[in-house]
Amino acid sequence: MLGKHISLFTLFGFEVKLDFSWIFLALLISWSLATGYFPVTYGELSVATYWIMGIIGALGLFFSIIFHEMSHSLVARRYGLPIRGITLFIFGGVAEMEEEPKDARTEFLMAIAGPIASLLLAAIFGLCATISVNLGIASAIGGVFSYLALINAVLALFNLLPAFPLDGGRVLRAALWHWKGDIRWATRIAARSGSGFGLLLIILGVLSLLSGNFIGGMWWFLIGMFLIGAARGSYIQLQTRRAFKGERVARFMTESPVTVSPDLTVAQLVDDYIYTHGHDMFPIVESGQLLGSVTIRDIKALPREQWPTTQIGEIMVPRSDANTISPQEDALKALSLMQRGGRSRLMVADGTRLIGIVVLKDMLKLMSLKLDLESLD
Repeated sequence: MLGKHISLFTLFGFEVKLDFSWIFLALLISWSLATGYFPVTYGELSVATYWIMGIIGALGLFFSIIFHEMSHSLVARRYGLPIRGITLFIFGGVAEMEEEPKDARTEFLMAIAGPIASLLLAAIFGLCATISVNLGIASAIGGVFSYLALINAVLALFNLLPAFPLDGGRVLRAALWHWKGDIRWATRIAARSGSGFGLLLIILGVLSLLSGNFIGGMWWFLIGMFLIGAARGSYIQLQTRRAFKGERVARFMTESPVTVSPDLTVAQLVDDYIYTHGHDMFPIVESGQLLGSVTIRDIKALPREQWPTTQIGEIMVPRSDANTISPQEDALKALSLMQRGGRSRLMVADGTRLIGIVVLKDMLKLMSLKLDLESLD
């Protein structure tokens, strides 16, 4: 769902990141506010004033989304759910949960926290707008407060739609889960609801485009596509977690992997190992001790003319908790490490001794067989 991102800051122990798509959103919001919403709503102000209002409005929305997602994260942490961080992207924000809630009550409380937080912000900004008008403060200030009150109310109401994985969809899943006691069934129904709402938004977007509302129609269309993809992705994610639940890394690893020595040159590695075995990562072992790994990505960062004279020990990534895992660890942790690091392979080690390699495609193949045999779809 998310692409490349940059880390902004840490708040209450949660890392707040910005997906590059949000930069496009911020520019679009600033432009639409400065050239559309504010000039129509508050006439006879200067162009510079409208642009200042637009930029402040986009920053206020930035704060509002963080506040919304932070409320989810704080409630999740209160009930023991690990949250990797918060990422802002083109359609808003997401609190990155590492596992599903343990019960329907936790799901409900975590889901409803976001809309409540947005409604609280809407009330606060609305009060600030009213005070600004009563005190005769510049209309530009009151206008920004009024916009932020409106956008937070819209954010709360939109998220309350029973369309998974929106907050309202999670509330629906919590209710269904509590009723039947089956999270898989509840997720499937809530995901279908999310896909249905996504389809309605796509139809609305097409109708808006045909009526001449290009920007509005395009946004409805894109949000609809996002909802459909996110609903399906969330259900697949649940299936994945259920398939790997209780499984250990040792079950998926390949024993006796191909290793290389740190004094091998990069040119030798490419010619004798990469082209021969077709792997994109090789563990580096010396005297039976695992030192680290070297990947195609590390090689590409080195100028080609230096390949014959550079030893791979000079460019290797040292063994760490980010690229190495114990055979007794949960398979879900391996998947999480791969996702975070953008890796398709992890080294499996017992202390400093390499005992195997776990490969993403092998894990997914076994997961697919398990899902098929156990009829988890």
